[in-house]
Amino acid sequence: MDRESQDVESAAVADSSSSCSATEPPTHAIVSEVLDRKDPVDRPSVESPPSLELKDLPSHLEYAFLDEAERLPVIIASALTEEEKNKLLEVLRAHKQAIAWKILDIKGINPSFCTHRILMEDEFKPVVQPQRRLNPNMQEVVGKEVIKLLDAGLIYPISDSAWVSPVQVVPKKGGMTVVTNERNELIPTRTVTGWRVCIDYRRLNDATRKDHFPLPFIDQMLERLSGQQFYCFLDGFSGYFQIPIAPEDQEKTTFTCPIGTFAYRRMPFGLCNAPATFQRCMVAIFHDMIKDSMEVFMDDFSVFGSSFDHCLRNLERMLARCEETNLVLNWEKCHFMVREGIVLGHRISQAGIEVDRAKVDAISKLPPPTSVKSIRSFLGHAGFYRRFIKDFSKIARPMTKLLEKDAPFAFDESCVRAFEVLKDKLVNAPIMVAPDWTLPFELMCDASDYAVGAVLGQRKDKHFHPIYYASRTLNDAQEHYTTTEKELLAVVFAFDKFRSYLVLSKTIVYTDHAAIRYLFSKKDAKPRLIRWILLLQEFDIEIRDKKGAENVAADHLSRLEGPENVDKAGVSIDDRFPFESLMVVRAQDDGFPWFADYANYLVDGSLVKGMTYQQKKKFFADVKHYLWEDPYLFRIGADQVIRRCVFGEESRNILRHCHEGPTGGHYGASYTAKKVFDSGFYWPTVFKDAHEFVRSCDSCQRAGNISSRNEMPQTSIQVCEVFDIWGIDFMGPFPSSRGNKYILVAVDYVSKWVEAQALPTNDARVVVKFLKRLFARFGVPKALISDRGTHFCNAQMEKVLQRYGVTHRLATPYHPQTSGQVEVSNRGIKRILERTVGHNRKDWAEKLDDALWAFRTAYKTPIGSTPFRLIYGKACHLPVEMEHKAYWALRAVNLDLACAGEHRFLQLHELEELRDEAYGSSIMYKEKTKRLHDKHLRGVKEFHEGDRVLLYNSRLKLFPGKLKSRWSGPHIVKEVFPYGTVEVEHDDGRRFKVNGHRLKHYIEGLVDKHDEEVIELKAPGT
Repeated sequence: MDRESQDVESAAVADSSSSCSATEPPTHAIVSEVLDRKDPVDRPSVESPPSLELKDLPSHLEYAFLDEAERLPVIIASALTEEEKNKLLEVLRAHKQAIAWKILDIKGINPSFCTHRILMEDEFKPVVQPQRRLNPNMQEVVGKEVIKLLDAGLIYPISDSAWVSPVQVVPKKGGMTVVTNERNELIPTRTVTGWRVCIDYRRLNDATRKDHFPLPFIDQMLERLSGQQFYCFLDGFSGYFQIPIAPEDQEKTTFTCPIGTFAYRRMPFGLCNAPATFQRCMVAIFHDMIKDSMEVFMDDFSVFGSSFDHCLRNLERMLARCEETNLVLNWEKCHFMVREGIVLGHRISQAGIEVDRAKVDAISKLPPPTSVKSIRSFLGHAGFYRRFIKDFSKIARPMTKLLEKDAPFAFDESCVRAFEVLKDKLVNAPIMVAPDWTLPFELMCDASDYAVGAVLGQRKDKHFHPIYYASRTLNDAQEHYTTTEKELLAVVFAFDKFRSYLVLSKTIVYTDHAAIRYLFSKKDAKPRLIRWILLLQEFDIEIRDKKGAENVAADHLSRLEGPENVDKAGVSIDDRFPFESLMVVRAQDDGFPWFADYANYLVDGSLVKGMTYQQKKKFFADVKHYLWEDPYLFRIGADQVIRRCVFGEESRNILRHCHEGPTGGHYGASYTAKKVFDSGFYWPTVFKDAHEFVRSCDSCQRAGNISSRNEMPQTSIQVCEVFDIWGIDFMGPFPSSRGNKYILVAVDYVSKWVEAQALPTNDARVVVKFLKRLFARFGVPKALISDRGTHFCNAQMEKVLQRYGVTHRLATPYHPQTSGQVEVSNRGIKRILERTVGHNRKDWAEKLDDALWAFRTAYKTPIGSTPFRLIYGKACHLPVEMEHKAYWALRAVNLDLACAGEHRFLQLHELEELRDEAYGSSIMYKEKTKRLHDKHLRGVKEFHEGDRVLLYNSRLKLFPGKLKSRWSGPHIVKEVFPYGTVEVEHDDGRRFKVNGHRLKHYIEGLVDKHDEEVIELKAPGT
């Protein structure tokens, strides 16, 4: 049943629906028809019944007629007896003036009873807005709407108004549905069913003084309605049009369209105070009936009764009041004497309050959200029924995190699971009952790491009936509360949420945290706890622990018995012994369960002989937590949950189900162990066994990524002589500068001296040419370090290096840290160029020499000097020293060659000492960086020959595949080198070297053994 109150939420439009015809009459014809229009000649429906098109009705409804010619239809319940139908129709015929079948039946409420006024703010300026351009189809829609309103006397032409608002035509959309787009994807949408003529009153609303008359609380109104035998769900006929506007304020509603300017005599949609005026008018009309025999929410009227005659009397009284005040109802939206119906999106019946299945079915067909907007839309639709969903905030937590500011949109598996759980809970939503104020309320509270939840209900005939579910997520500060604080916060939240129910009523609070009971009598507690306890003192509270049947909100423990469990029970229980007792055994013996001693004592009181006093004391302290239920032993945990004791192969099967089963999810060891506890099982080493099981899970080992904390211990390259070892690498491509796109960089590992050259290509030919010039200037080095690029690894390069006797060292694949010195130099030169090039970035080749000069004269922390000083034994003279007259520049005028030669002689003799200091400084610096680096490692990874390892595929890090594991293997370790490189062997016999950073040990788990059973199926009919 549609409700016009849904349209009231649009704050800036005035709407009335019409449909667009395919014909397009000229606009001047419509204008002439409006200007030449006289008073309407049509008569009310009671005098001249209209011919109406009757639509198909659901099976529980049928049409009835108020005159003998089967005209003036109404909709009544089909399950009524003939006597009840005759009584109902007699009442409706007596008050048919209160029902409208067309817009001309609107009489309008007496102005002396209710009038809408538009009161303006103290400082305002009237606004005259021009009309908006409309196409011929839209002009036809507007013309028909204006004619209809003129015929009904709701508007009149006006030409001198100080306020003018424009008309806009928008699509009229129906309910949410799911359709298939051009890519065969399911998308949620709302179908267009017609057109609305809207008036943009936003400028008028800005200058209007606001009316704050309250609307009733929907949940309280629904609770008062539920539980009745019969209902009459009624709806006003264009409810706003029945309230007149004060004559002095009518001109403020003027609107402009292609056929003229018109003002309203009755209250239109879109005015900011229209909902408050209408609700005030309805409350004034039915003030003595509301809450007693009917409920009113805007133009939705719900009459109820505990029996047919009671409801009929209430209906007759309501219709008589409508006739007195000239309020008319819409025949098509009024359902008389039904057992259930839809009120404000909820199904109301004698059973209680339910969700609207039509809306839930539309939500259940929605595909997973693909954007933040679609997530917000889904949570808005599902949140409308959050009182029916237990732990709504906790379930929706993965999706609400995506709504946070600057949060990346990653709709992962947890979001999909939350999305499906919410839809399933909506489809299977429970029926909520109305509260019985003569019975005490029961409140069940619980708290998790990031949310609190509560269930309000009452116990009737020893059965718990829920009234309301509520939940809320915790903020960052509340997530760090202790367990006791979170549990008490859940209680405080529940009493604040359900305050209107619990004030002056006895409340029984069930909680699984026994410490809360003692906080109410504890005098020395945290200020936060004391403040919460003071807030709860105004309520009549009784706190109970969750035990057995009282724990309605708790999950049921598993009671399943498997064949394997029955077989194992025979190990500890032997029927051959008298009195069905157990032999006294030690749990540590092979083949016996760990709980055999407890089971023996509980069955026949047998104790293990030879126990000391301390052992007996501990035994009796532990055995009181165990419970024997033939043939199983159960343990009562600290949380008062009873769990069955298991051991051996059964415990491993339970771990396998809780970790990698259909509901496992491959969580970590702690979560897997907690799932075992939640499933109702226990053994002493569950956390240890879960840790070992998760470590050996093949799927878990192949998941995850690598970070800097997985690196091998740092190994530095320490060189004694300058120009003995060079690192070489390419940078680029860059924007073309004088035909150059690349920079070839070479750095000395001792002095940090850098040579670089701008080159047009990055092939082997330019590399060989660069190295020849480098060797000619600085001599032939002992080794050259580079990556494995084709410009460095080729026959031409190897031939040149072999000719000069240079050893070529290559970095391991996907591990640039091997040639870290040249990578640091590349970054330094690139940083200088970024800050010195022009806006077009095409002059970097000209700036390269200046960048090298700046880099060579910059202080380097590892060597405690500049590369220039370490090579030449003196500081480099810079242009700034000449310009601003440094000391040496002033002395150059009276230069003494003998003194200068002696000074240079001393500098050259100090050069070796300077390089020794740089060598010592470099050693200390690298030791310090190694300590800092190794301190953050998760653990020292040690590989040995024969180990089975997994290899991280770094190529997938650059080009990832959805749901694809980045780990391959397992491979066999063949050789381990001291500098972090490991040689591994593939299954096909290929060997290759990788850095240990990309490897991790592969732990083999238990091999699953499944018994195969062959079942022969007989042919049909045999």
